[in-house]
Amino acid sequence: MDTMPLFLIAIGAVLVLGLVVFAFAGPSPQRTQARRIAAVRGRHGAADPIAEAQMRRITAGRAQTRTDIAFGKLLPNPAQLAKRLAMTGKDWTVGQYGMASAGLVAVVAAFLWLKGAPILLAMFLALFVGAGLPHFIVGKFIKRRIAKFTAKFPDAIELLVRGLRSGLPVSETMAVVGNEVEGPVGEEFRMVSDKMKIGKSMDAALQDTADRLGTPEFQFFVITIAIQRETGGNLAETLANLATVLRQRGQMKLKIRAMSSESKASAYIVGSLPFIVFGMIWMINASYMQNFFVDQRLMVAGLGGLLWMSIGAFIMAKMVSFEI
Repeated sequence: MDTMPLFLIAIGAVLVLGLVVFAFAGPSPQRTQARRIAAVRGRHGAADPIAEAQMRRITAGRAQTRTDIAFGKLLPNPAQLAKRLAMTGKDWTVGQYGMASAGLVAVVAAFLWLKGAPILLAMFLALFVGAGLPHFIVGKFIKRRIAKFTAKFPDAIELLVRGLRSGLPVSETMAVVGNEVEGPVGEEFRMVSDKMKIGKSMDAALQDTADRLGTPEFQFFVITIAIQRETGGNLAETLANLATVLRQRGQMKLKIRAMSSESKASAYIVGSLPFIVFGMIWMINASYMQNFFVDQRLMVAGLGGLLWMSIGAFIMAKMVSFEI
């Protein structure tokens, strides 16, 4: 009996178990936040419960475990990765992202190798899945959150305009928007309001949010606020015009999406047909299709086909994508 597969499975299980233990062996972020708030309370006496809640929201996610530090050294550009994870609105860390990628690599490599695939091909596909799938999922969450933010942002600006016209200052009106508007818009405005309450300037707090979101709509809002603070003028009227422009921009995006939907559907069908046919033939005659993972000539032909298909998909994606 060949004991090599069992030996490799045992090594993979020990590796995954070690990663899990390593992930939970680090310092707790909640304990770190509690120590920070206790230190602030000790310096300034009894703290207001509202101020403590604001401090907890601001310091959330800053504490790093040993896993975050370790994967931060292994993964390329950990600062950009942490920024992308923050853009999802989830409490995901660099360590958790690295754990998910490492687990996918181990599982996919073991599965393909046990199915008879060459070890080099199994490792290549495992690395592709381990690096690509988490990146794709994070990108999906970012796009979904930004879409929700963009859809609600004009309503938030109009609420801000009504507050300014009623005589409220900008900072207090932003706090009202953060409390009244649901979803990502309310979360971002609450964070801006909390940063201003602990001493950060409005321009700096807004620019931090703009850098994290990366949306042109919010950047327009930040530029409008900054110009008005420098030159003066009717801020309520300026923001009302900005809300109108953003609504028209959103309507134009919807029109372009409707016009390009047919081309996108055609691209999806053409791009998915080879994989559908491959899967159907695999179900009918698996031994025939397994040669693509054993025969070197078929492996080269398959990789070449994937390369050319990727180039074609990239060109079609560029043809049907429009920037407003």
